[in-house]
Amino acid sequence: MKFERIKSEGLAHLSYFIGSENEAIVIDPRRDCQVYAELARREGINIKYIFETHRNEDYLIGSLELKKLTDAEIYHGHGVDFKYGNYLNEGQEFDFGSMRLTALHTPGHTDESMSYTLTDLDTGKEPVIVFTGDALFVGDTGRTDLYGPEEAPRLAANLYDSIFNKILPLGDGVILCPAHGAGSVCGGAIAKRDYSTLGLERVQNPALQKTNREEFIKFKLQEKLEFPPYFYKMEQYNLQGPPLLQGLPVPKPLSPVEFRAEMEKGAVVLDTRMPHSFGGTHIRNTYSLWLNGIPSFAGWILPYDKPILLVLEEKEHLETAVRYLVRLGYDNIVGFLNGGIAAWYMKALPVDKISFVSVHDLKNKLEEHEEMTLLDVRKKKEWDEGHIQGAKNIYVGELEKNLDKIPKDSQVIVYCDSSRRSSIATSILKKHGYSNVYNVLGSMTAWKNAGYNTVK
Repeated sequence: MKFERIKSEGLAHLSYFIGSENEAIVIDPRRDCQVYAELARREGINIKYIFETHRNEDYLIGSLELKKLTDAEIYHGHGVDFKYGNYLNEGQEFDFGSMRLTALHTPGHTDESMSYTLTDLDTGKEPVIVFTGDALFVGDTGRTDLYGPEEAPRLAANLYDSIFNKILPLGDGVILCPAHGAGSVCGGAIAKRDYSTLGLERVQNPALQKTNREEFIKFKLQEKLEFPPYFYKMEQYNLQGPPLLQGLPVPKPLSPVEFRAEMEKGAVVLDTRMPHSFGGTHIRNTYSLWLNGIPSFAGWILPYDKPILLVLEEKEHLETAVRYLVRLGYDNIVGFLNGGIAAWYMKALPVDKISFVSVHDLKNKLEEHEEMTLLDVRKKKEWDEGHIQGAKNIYVGELEKNLDKIPKDSQVIVYCDSSRRSSIATSILKKHGYSNVYNVLGSMTAWKNAGYNTVK
């Protein structure tokens, strides 16, 4: 058997390539799907089937893209009106080489959610691996709030039945292969460890200690997870099938003059440099979003109806930025600033900056009762675990629609856990006309390392 686990960094999306003899399958392929075709070519085997565990809401599925490359058949579960592919039923079997994949309907995260068991027919009839999609993760279970609060109890009950009555009975030795790892927005507490078995999850996964059905439902209903606005766009695309890429977009290198012309026509600028670089000098009215933060935060701030321009730390970062964006459906990436920010200011074009404040200076400002708005842009869970006294909490993803809660005539000092999310927030504030804005260097990490107190 040839087994490859493909991890898409940032999104923490996991997909799988499994080959046997001269045939292979792919489970939950990503949109930039050449990696699977290259694996098949390298191994000299043919991709026969593509399986989806559910209509994903946090990234664009690459099934149609991969079918275009390989002519493989696509399969997914009943419960959603897919405009492409084939529906499959509980217990349906697919043989490839000496392997057998069996479909298991495991609703709860969504109604159409499927899991798939893999059996090695050369060694026995018992499953050796289960691909659980977003039903069961390492250390966590899938979120059950996607249909709204009214449907959450029903979904939580379905998830309990799927896990305890279908997945766990497969056997403690069965290897667990979920659709996401740590950092995914599809779970609240996914473990950083990538590998597990059903037996380990039975004894270590906190959600699985709630063996009573009502306890489990109550536990799931207490979860409070962010719901990024781009989820709706992903659901729409993944229902109909995303537009075919047939290769990554190739943004043009633009001179400062050309770059400014695109801005004047309405393009949105994403500056992917690190916060200290952005703070020192940046183009006015641009978003700060460090390169590896694109998968987690671009969907909160970037519109889908405007072209995108990039400012890069290094030209070599271009392909990574493009891959991250197309996985979220941002295809209209028209260009990048050739020569970087230096080319811009060497042309004497207007620039802006974000001021920084150390945690020591912040402490002094607070002790002297200096007038300010202290803004914590972390998640509610992080806030509840400890924050700086006097701060107000607005999650960075919700900031742009809550600007009315922040006075424009006040100095605004922003912190997160490390200065990265706060850099996004300060760029949003600057873009909306806030002039007296500061980013806290090191944010809560530095605050705690300095020995300063927090409140709950």
